[in-house]
Amino acid sequence: MALLGVERLDARHGLLQAVRGVSFEVAQGETLALVGANGAGKTTLLRTIAGAHKPAGGRILFEGIDVTAIPAYARLRAGIALVPEGRRLFTEMTVKENLLVAGACGRVGPWNLDTVVEAFPLLRRRLASRAGNLSGGEQQATAIGRALMTNPRLLLLDEVSLGLAPIAVEAVYRSLEALIAGGATIVLVEQDINRALAVATRVACMLEGRIILEGRAKEMTREQVTEAYFGLGRARRAAP
Repeated sequence: MALLGVERLDARHGLLQAVRGVSFEVAQGETLALVGANGAGKTTLLRTIAGAHKPAGGRILFEGIDVTAIPAYARLRAGIALVPEGRRLFTEMTVKENLLVAGACGRVGPWNLDTVVEAFPLLRRRLASRAGNLSGGEQQATAIGRALMTNPRLLLLDEVSLGLAPIAVEAVYRSLEALIAGGATIVLVEQDINRALAVATRVACMLEGRIILEGRAKEMTREQVTEAYFGLGRARRAAP
């Protein structure tokens, strides 16, 4: 049985249909990278899985249980944690306070303040610093650490590298790769195709709210993903 099952999922923003009949599964210990251009529906899809956006149709299954109508806080307690685009930290609170607040809302498990700092060593000297004073890379590490403090079974990561300096991206991805090697189950939204192919078990490319390409990362080329990313494959099939 898949840990996460998404069946014919639709999601809207008013009259705009952002997600159109999306279906996929994620197995325990797997990393699925969702790639696609801005506006492809990736963020809305993650928010809908997490319960932060109400679906217009379809089902979301977690461990075989239909959680489509369950509110976000109940999904968090069941083991689904979202790291949103833009991090959305409590900027006036310290890093330590951000982490401990999340830990009070989650499940019992191996993640605590010590293990999060071990996974993200760049936070060790910043625990007493206000989150609003951190660099972009430190904020992203705090946001992922905050999600881990809830001891999730499924981690949803939205735009991990967006807006970060290259050195910060390297640091965050080193920690992320360690999480993956440790057996974490992750759905990752990433615009950097090379990063997605390097860390993911499978890659799914979205275009105009639909998944138009999906497969094992080791069996896909950058050219295939790039064509799907920009809709070039569809344009070629439509040509006479």
